[in-house]
Amino acid sequence: MTITFETPMTYDGIDAMLADARTRLDRISARAAFQELIALDALLVDIRPAAQRAVEGEVAPWLPVLVVERNVLEWRFDPRSDARLPEASYERRVVVLCQEGYTSSLAAESLRRLGVDRATDVVGGFAAWREAGMPVAGAAA
Repeated sequence: MTITFETPMTYDGIDAMLADARTRLDRISARAAFQELIALDALLVDIRPAAQRAVEGEVAPWLPVLVVERNVLEWRFDPRSDARLPEASYERRVVVLCQEGYTSSLAAESLRRLGVDRATDVVGGFAAWREAGMPVAGAAA
């Protein structure tokens, strides 16, 4: 029996890695994300650290939003994981939100690689969410 290992894809820097990840996402605007939350039972997942949320503010808590920091995202949203959240599903639309829309692209692509095929992110992140006049709570930078 021969065991073969797939050569991992390598990139010429993080910008190339980010660009590649985004080719597989149907990234959406803050306004479109808000509409999906209301009309399509999508779930917004804020992956920003607590310190950043304290300074910048948060998505209004009356919306379907979960705070799941980036370092545990895959474990919480992999339906096969013992650490999964009840909301974890291969079919659910998951919209990832970071501060400016960079980390969220990599995170959404990671969820897609786990089989959460409808995962995507918000172009411009929370900053774009606030700028578009979407509901927020807490501090404003």
